[in-house]
Amino acid sequence: MTANADTRLRRLPDKGRNDIQLARDILDEARVCHVGFVADGQPYVVPMALGRDGDRVLLHGSVVSRLMTNLADGLPCCVTVTHLDGLVLARSSFNSSMNYRSLMVFGSATMVEDTADKKRCMDVLVEHLLPGRLPDLRPSTRKELNATTLLSLPLETFSIKVGEGPPDDTKSDVDTPIWAGVVPLKLKAGKPQAAPDMVKGVAVPAYLENLLGT
Repeated sequence: MTANADTRLRRLPDKGRNDIQLARDILDEARVCHVGFVADGQPYVVPMALGRDGDRVLLHGSVVSRLMTNLADGLPCCVTVTHLDGLVLARSSFNSSMNYRSLMVFGSATMVEDTADKKRCMDVLVEHLLPGRLPDLRPSTRKELNATTLLSLPLETFSIKVGEGPPDDTKSDVDTPIWAGVVPLKLKAGKPQAAPDMVKGVAVPAYLENLLGT
């Protein structure tokens, strides 16, 4: 990790982490990130799908996307991922909070131009979003690959912040007869909904069964 003025925590520094493996884990659990940047004096924050290839974050979009064009030109950006793990309910609103893991990755993205590397990284994105699905799909065509911009952002300069544990009430509130504790939260997949035009007799694939935990 590279530390600089952007990554040092000024408030609640005890929640900060500099563990590269934790950064990888946070990325691996995420399917959506938010990409922040400033273009022509206007700030933007754009939700995007993501993937991780080693120690680089993968982003993809249309070749005609202004976002992708700006980022490919080296515009500095910040990729953010947050996992909300629970509501921390204290005996006062002031001390109530959340349990979470958040990651900000700073830097400038570069375009993945090598054809073989681009195809491999696109496969990485597919497997990141839904492990096991790639063998089920037809290969991407050259036209589809040419219509897609793939960007790589190094996982070098980053900031991690973690909130965890029970509420931290003041001593004067502890004896107050109010329920206090943590409500764990988890993102859960629902029952798959087949496309209305799908060929009859196609069974639900194993990777979806695995996603549902059945």
